[in-house]
Amino acid sequence: MSDATQIDSRSVRHDLPLLHPAQAQKEYLLNEALARLEALTQTTVLGMRAAPPAAPSLGDAYLVAADASGPWEGRQDAIATWQGGHWLVQDAVEGMRVYRKDVAAFAVYSSAWAVASTPADPAGGATIDDEARATIGALIAALRVAGIFSET
Repeated sequence: MSDATQIDSRSVRHDLPLLHPAQAQKEYLLNEALARLEALTQTTVLGMRAAPPAAPSLGDAYLVAADASGPWEGRQDAIATWQGGHWLVQDAVEGMRVYRKDVAAFAVYSSAWAVASTPADPAGGATIDDEARATIGALIAALRVAGIFSET
């Protein structure tokens, strides 16, 4: 006789609750999964904070700083989203990307959140090519508009 199939109760990558056949009150798990998916899809965060704001608005999201306190304590680098009167805190996973409104750029998670730094405009050298410098400057400006480099 073969063993019954083992089914985990949470998804591997984002820790979403999974439904099981004949499970009572499935709406609670489904609602939690939907809330987590909403917080993780096309995520925009207001910035990075160590403590929750006193009066958050519905849908406000933040990256949790290293010295976090209160309901965020011990959740460094997680994404905290205010939903339904409580903080939904979701751990970051490798390769996750969010848009940071405070620096107007995308941040990528790879053991910590990082925003690409803007390279310096070309300067110096024995031979100066004004057309090449103008093109490089235009590329840097376009990457700022795309949110690759911070505007600050």
